[in-house]
Amino acid sequence: MKLIVGLGNPGAKYAGTRHNIGFDVIDEVAKQLDAELTEAKHKGIYGIARKGTEKVILLKPLTYMNLSGESIGEVMRYYNIEAEDVVVVYDDLDLPQGKIRLRQKGSAGGHNGIKSAIAHLGTDQFKRVRVGIGRPDGPVKTVDYVLGKFSEEEQKEMSDAVEKSASACIHAIEHSFIDVMNKYNQ
Repeated sequence: MKLIVGLGNPGAKYAGTRHNIGFDVIDEVAKQLDAELTEAKHKGIYGIARKGTEKVILLKPLTYMNLSGESIGEVMRYYNIEAEDVVVVYDDLDLPQGKIRLRQKGSAGGHNGIKSAIAHLGTDQFKRVRVGIGRPDGPVKTVDYVLGKFSEEEQKEMSDAVEKSASACIHAIEHSFIDVMNKYNQ
């Protein structure tokens, strides 16, 4: 069994913001796998999909970004999922907007949702799909930027990034992550 997690914040107030790109990717994965996120427990909302013979849990933690690891840890323990079978999708200020980067492991890089995941999983040995949101131009506070919505022209680019990230997640279900990285990291 695999677990694909998209990080974000719950509620209509945060829908469509840069910080919720992980939720957007999970929604796209669910759409492509014809799955629904209908289970509301373990501090998140999730659904179980199938790809070939593999079962996959698609999770959106509802703990707010900085506590995402609580939900991830609960789902992993309940379903007995190892860290090596987890993929976490999240926004990244250090990547140009619309670019994606896949990593097999690593530090939090200043991302509070990943810090929480590392703390609750007890390891940094889980896979990541980082979706670039770029840095703000001018004197905009980082918190205002990440909680802001994409402009109309940015939205097209980000829709492509969401689709590409979802495809990478789906590819990772049945292929080695090294193969997925070789295909999607450019």
